[in-house]
Amino acid sequence: MNKTQFIASLAPHFNGSKKEAAHAVEIVFDSIVRNIHKGEDVTINDFGKFKKVDRKARKGRNPFTGETIQIKASKKVRFLPAKALKETVSGARKLGPAPKPVVVAKPVAKKAAKKVAKKATKKVAKKAKAKKGKKR
Repeated sequence: MNKTQFIASLAPHFNGSKKEAAHAVEIVFDSIVRNIHKGEDVTINDFGKFKKVDRKARKGRNPFTGETIQIKASKKVRFLPAKALKETVSGARKLGPAPKPVVVAKPVAKKAAKKVAKKATKKVAKKAKAKKGKKR
C-alpha cells in the first residue's frame, strides 16, 4: 500500500473527502518526522516506536572489489514494533473489526440555506395574511 492508496482507504472516515484525509495523513507524518528530528522517540501504543539511532563509524567491505572501506558515522531512524503488532502479524492475536466510518451530514451551502429560509418566511407571511383576512 502506498501513500495514495492509504489516503483513499481513509477517505470514508472523512465523509469521502480525499483532501481532508490527505491533510490528516500529512499532519501525522510531519509530526512524527519533526519529533524524531528533535531526538524524541515517538511511541504509538499497540503499534510501535520510532526512534533516532546514532550509528558509529565502522569498517566495511566493498562487495565488488573486496577492499576494506571506512563507513562514516550516521543517524538513522529505527522502528520497533509493539508486542500487539507482532502478535497480530504472526496470527497469535485476532484482528478486531475495522472501525466503521462515521457518516456526518454535509453542511448545506449558504445559497441553498438562504433560499430555504426565504421560502419559509414567505409561507409564514402568506399564512399570517390568510388568517388576518379570515378574522374580519
